[in-house]
Amino acid sequence: MAEPSDTGNGNPANAPAATPTVQVRIAGQYIKDLSFENPRVGKALDTAQDQPTLRVEVKVNANQLGERMFESAIDFKAEASNKSGVIYDLEITYGGMFEVQGLPEQALQPFLLVNCPSLLFPFLRRLVADITREGGFPPLLLDPIDFAALFIQRQQQQGAQAPQPRVN
Repeated sequence: MAEPSDTGNGNPANAPAATPTVQVRIAGQYIKDLSFENPRVGKALDTAQDQPTLRVEVKVNANQLGERMFESAIDFKAEASNKSGVIYDLEITYGGMFEVQGLPEQALQPFLLVNCPSLLFPFLRRLVADITREGGFPPLLLDPIDFAALFIQRQQQQGAQAPQPRVN
């Protein structure tokens, strides 16, 4: 069996070309927007309330800030209410800036909408627990979020909204 010839630089002639190394750096994390409303604080603390209903909404967004700089942000909303009305309303956008090099174009969107939010989530989770506790309520402890499932759901919704080709 013949050995591949050497090109003179230490790489065999038929060796695959070196693939670029993917490098990611978290340039920063921050609260982009925050609102906590406690409209009935006096009544909520004075009387025993029935079990509240909690409505939670999570969205993930990403955009490009520079040549290699991207922002990924989690929009989180939680509203606790009971038959007397809204107990509290929390809205927070928690974001991060990520410097990304060497990532193939087709992998960029999933990376920004799945991997980056997964890195940010533990910090958002802590903030949500602290804010609800400081608002006078038991801390809202978020369960882990499957950002891959959210991404797939988003892709399916965008596909359903795209005009379908007509077949005659």
